[in-house]
Amino acid sequence: MDYTFIIYLVVIVAVFYFFMIRPERKRKKQAEEMRNSLAVGTDITTIGGMIGTIVGINGDKITFETGEDRVRIEVNRWAISGTSKDAK
Repeated sequence: MDYTFIIYLVVIVAVFYFFMIRPERKRKKQAEEMRNSLAVGTDITTIGGMIGTIVGINGDKITFETGEDRVRIEVNRWAISGTSKDAK
């Protein structure tokens, strides 16, 4: 019986896992850790591109201020794409 097809299939699955699935899981885990470590006073950027400073955290809701006019915006925690320390 010829096992080369099965070997090729296993190799292709392994390549997909190590080059696509595993790095994506790592990025998701890092993003989740960043979102869980948010605190009042942290400078953030949302997925929509808004930049501000966190002034309140209530469960999964984050309230932040933008600009000098101190407009307060409330977003879900998952809407935070990064912090100022991520940009450095």
